[in-house]
Amino acid sequence: MSLQQIDAKMLSKMFLAGAKNLESKKEWINELNVFPVPDGDTGTNMTMTIMSAAREVAALGDDANMEEICKAISSGSLRGARGNSGVILSQLFRGFTKVIKTQEQLTIPVFADAFDKAVETAYKAVMKPKEGTILTVAKGAAEKARELCDDGAEDMEAFFAAVIEHAEYVLSQTPEMLPVLKQAGVVDSGGQGLVEVLHGAFDAYLGKEVNLDLNAAPAQTGKTNSKMSSYDAQANADIKFGYCTEFIILLNKTFNVKAEMDFKAFLESIGDSIVCVADDDVVKVHVHTNDPGLAIQKALKYGALSNMKIDNMRLEHQEKLFKMAENNGAAENTATAPVAEPVAEQPHKEVGFIAVSVGDGVNEIFRSLGVDYIIEGGQTMNPSTADILDAVEKVNADNIFILPNNKNIILAANQAAELMTDKNLLVIPTKTIPQGITAVINFVPELSIDDNESAMLEEIKRVKTGQVTYAVRDTVIDEKEIKKDDYMGIGDSGILAVGQDMKQVTKEMVAAMVDDNSELISIYYGSDVSEEDAEGLRAELESEFGFCDIELQAGGQPIYYYVISVE
Repeated sequence: MSLQQIDAKMLSKMFLAGAKNLESKKEWINELNVFPVPDGDTGTNMTMTIMSAAREVAALGDDANMEEICKAISSGSLRGARGNSGVILSQLFRGFTKVIKTQEQLTIPVFADAFDKAVETAYKAVMKPKEGTILTVAKGAAEKARELCDDGAEDMEAFFAAVIEHAEYVLSQTPEMLPVLKQAGVVDSGGQGLVEVLHGAFDAYLGKEVNLDLNAAPAQTGKTNSKMSSYDAQANADIKFGYCTEFIILLNKTFNVKAEMDFKAFLESIGDSIVCVADDDVVKVHVHTNDPGLAIQKALKYGALSNMKIDNMRLEHQEKLFKMAENNGAAENTATAPVAEPVAEQPHKEVGFIAVSVGDGVNEIFRSLGVDYIIEGGQTMNPSTADILDAVEKVNADNIFILPNNKNIILAANQAAELMTDKNLLVIPTKTIPQGITAVINFVPELSIDDNESAMLEEIKRVKTGQVTYAVRDTVIDEKEIKKDDYMGIGDSGILAVGQDMKQVTKEMVAAMVDDNSELISIYYGSDVSEEDAEGLRAELESEFGFCDIELQAGGQPIYYYVISVE
């Protein structure tokens, strides 16, 4: 006979099983990307988000109570959230755990309330919720749970089975809600990810054999990128502080803004790479130091510690070098996390800038424009909320503008801004690299923070962006038939050109963006394009669009052969 109530131990098992099931399906979910581009990363982002929480849950052990597990799920997913789908998933967990954390046993009515709160919290986190997405699937599951509860459902197994069955039905209907899904012949990838979490949790509830070993899961953030690997090796080449120290403080006294600033100042005196973020009655701490004991001793003044982890980075670096030598320098078959790279140490100032960027040339452009900190990432490597918070700590400014430069990073940036207490983090919702460049160019030091924010928001609206890449599968989008390996020119609102000749596709894409009011065309060519080919494209565009100034820059970005803006 199945359980009719869920205790903390079973909840932990179900959550870990849900995380593992999602992890096992992540590549398949990546392939559900609407646009057949080589950067589908929904499965990876959702997996890294839930795995961040799963590691915290697993570290609690079998004796953890409901409240401790809920804190681990909420805080772990919140800080580990990557991409829009990951942020929404973290908000679903956040709302869900708010309801159940005070319960010793979870019943059907409690689950119904928790599902409702999860959906309410997630919808609030998205400025313009779109139906036919993970939000719709979550809402469908919550509505079914409420219906069953109100009808007096008493059998937990039948309750879970019916909720998941309805979630699958809603998922199957997402193509009817979003025509772009129907054209591509796929269901919503985020919704599919959520269904896989539910399936995994249900399997654990039913007592099925589930491998809960989190160490067996490969750490992936996207597809392998040799440039990222080189940054990673460089970052470890000269390790000043040897121990990566992480823990959570379960507060037993007031941790106000002053206390947080004092604690951060202490951490800065003993190390670097500091993240210290307060959330309700817990504080997440990360510091690289040569004396972890000092950090721990100081933290104990504020409360009990949990989820403690200390890694010897020098030893790990030596092991990594050995493996690299053993493989004759071959790139490992796992992707690396986004790398936050400091541009330069700055004195304290009123305003600073952070940009998410990828490609040596693009990075250098942002540096030359005065950006203080580059988070190395973007397509396939969406930085997490914690990555952004870490970058904020490195910028010595009271007010910091962050340029996500990717629509899939904006929610994580907004989430980071909400968690800030001692600095003012302002998100300029740039969706492309050209928008980010335009935003920082239009910053005027003499203007107020509010006036600069308004000016940048207005100027990025004037930027049209097109990006040229290749298709990874056959599909039909925007009434354009696309074959695997075709070149595609993708504009701000859809596919602008398709074909087998890269230069021709690029020219057609630009032609679709240029109008009588256009004055400037900026070309950023990627790592797989030669300077000679880029110069040839420039010459042809100058011939065709002589009324525009045309600039050519070596962007060095992966995946996209050309990123081109029209203003």
